[in-house]
Amino acid sequence: MNFKKVINAKGFWRSVVGMGISFIVVYHIITMLFAFGGFDFSGYFEQNLSQGRWMRFVLGSLLSGFLYGFIITFGQFSIKQKKEEREH
Repeated sequence: MNFKKVINAKGFWRSVVGMGISFIVVYHIITMLFAFGGFDFSGYFEQNLSQGRWMRFVLGSLLSGFLYGFIITFGQFSIKQKKEEREH
């Protein structure tokens, strides 16, 4: 397994973005359900975007989504490449 080979594989970065966005959406829905006891989108985003918290909220979401997407996708692609190398 070569790091550069994995990250240069076709579809790797598209998968990272897809996994990251999925993680962000699911994470915020679960957090909202625990914090507000239901689906209160306006209350949740008002709380997290008010009083100068928006930058922390957005940057934290993007960073956590990227890290999650990268780790999961890297694992999937490296396993796929190991299987392909064993078959050849």
